Amino acid sequence: LHLLSRRQRQMCKETDIGQLIQKELYRQNRSITWFAEQLCCSRSNIYKIFSHSDINTMLLLKISVILHCNFFRYYSDTLGNIEKM
Repeated sequence: LHLLSRRQRQMCKETDIGQLIQKELYRQNRSITWFAEQLCCSRSNIYKIFSHSDINTMLLLKISVILHCNFFRYYSDTLGNIEKM
């Protein structure tokens, strides 16, 4: 991120992936317990995922598959907006 301008860095930070995952989980009316079971982790780890603004790509891939939602598109959209600047 250090190669990007201040405005570009801000755009990247606006993609709060933890919040996006949480919103999608709730949109699907899925429980935290269900999600934790699908990811083979504890409920407390799910809350940690929700609180982070970034995430490991393999974990994001697993979450995308479990929730049938391409969370990578949020980063792609941000990158597309940066390239237009």
